[in-house]
Amino acid sequence: MNRSALPLALFIALLGVAVIAFGVGSVHIPANEVAKRVFRAACGRADGDTADQILLGVRLPRIVLASSVGAALALSGLAAQTLFRNPLATPSIIGVSNGAALGAVAAMLAGVAAPLGSFAAGLAVTALVFTLGRRGTFFGQSLLLAGIAIASLCSALTTGALYLAGDRLPAVIFWLMGGLWQANGRAALVMLPVALGAFVTMGMLARSLNVALVGETSARDLGVNVPRLQYTLLLLIAVTASAAVSLTGVIGFIGLIVPHLLRLAVGGDHRRLVPATALGGALLLLGADTLARTLAAPVEIPVGILTALVGAPVFLWLLRRKVTL
Repeated sequence: MNRSALPLALFIALLGVAVIAFGVGSVHIPANEVAKRVFRAACGRADGDTADQILLGVRLPRIVLASSVGAALALSGLAAQTLFRNPLATPSIIGVSNGAALGAVAAMLAGVAAPLGSFAAGLAVTALVFTLGRRGTFFGQSLLLAGIAIASLCSALTTGALYLAGDRLPAVIFWLMGGLWQANGRAALVMLPVALGAFVTMGMLARSLNVALVGETSARDLGVNVPRLQYTLLLLIAVTASAAVSLTGVIGFIGLIVPHLLRLAVGGDHRRLVPATALGGALLLLGADTLARTLAAPVEIPVGILTALVGAPVFLWLLRRKVTL
């Protein structure tokens, strides 16, 4: 397939999966009926019956949330890999995901809203890692080592919190597995602007991101404001990953494998890689969530389990291919 056509193909595939996600569930709705009802709702002529309530009040927010979280996680993974010039870098390697998970667990045990605690903790951990690991203007080994250490500490504290969870343990563990069972319109409206903001930001920085891969010194010589680019990427990683974890729990591998696979498919030019990564992440998580809520219906499988089952073999395959930036 032509590299330039891949983003369009991913977009069409995403629309197809969205139609399937609209139709499947405890109440099956045919694709033509889905299209008719969505069109009527867009024109302000929704019927308001039970089928409309299922489509527009339950499935639409979940589809928007899954797509937004998938795109945000994939873009944050791409940003981390570019920032550190390391194909293994993800938001978790600098402690963002672990910190957000710890914040959510602590908030749940304290009777506070989990999303608020998760988002605040994710940003706080990022600031701590940056303070401890920054050396000069280069985001290199010291920052990664600080991130790994803080991530391990957050994981240990999360495990300790689980030990003290008591009768709230099942709910906390289920949340940590990652899933979209609590999707609603409010969560979708929070996450969609975050994902769009990350997409627009990285799209505007595409040329600078291409130049940054050649090295900090060369990038500076070519006119890139390297410190500002690094700060922007670090902030983008912190906000997108923290927001995603705060709303859906810990969903792994999307930020790692999606940028890898699409770099193989479209090359390293961020002008193509950024839109392809966003669409690929949205497609992967929406497809995984659709399977998660239908494979064992009426029981819902935590989507984080499915992404790990898919992501781990793909990652091992990528290692054999020796993928590099």
